[in-house]
Amino acid sequence: MSHPSPDDRTQSQGFQTLRGALADHEPDEGPYFAYSASLRIFGNQLDLDEITQQIQLTPTHHHRKGERRTPHATAYIHDHWAYQPHVPEDQPLAIHIDALWAHIKHATTYLRALKQIATVDVFLGYRSNIDHAGVEVPATSLTMFVELAIPFGISIIITD
Repeated sequence: MSHPSPDDRTQSQGFQTLRGALADHEPDEGPYFAYSASLRIFGNQLDLDEITQQIQLTPTHHHRKGERRTPHATAYIHDHWAYQPHVPEDQPLAIHIDALWAHIKHATTYLRALKQIATVDVFLGYRSNIDHAGVEVPATSLTMFVELAIPFGISIIITD
């Protein structure tokens, strides 16, 4: 019967990523998880001031079609209005979703009508340096997606 050697990390300590196991080396930083939820509205010739007034929130980001982030950047291809609630990124995704819904729920009718002339969605972000973890969202946190009749999708980014 063989025994693992003391320096066999796959047996003694394990790896936090598949990449680490394949390379037999893990980065020095510990595991982290970051989440976000943002309401996004984009289209052409949008009245961004009206959106702000109707939703009664100051956007955390907005730009006009043709503007540039920097002088050498590509011009934006549409008008864009976005709102992300102030929730620490290490809080679970459900907390981000619920905070966003609490801020925009009163504007449900307006947002549904706005979908006739603009794209209205919710961007959900999940970022981690762990490549074999998952995220769970309770059914109660899915109400916003049903009420706004928008798809539930998560952008997943695994960093080194």
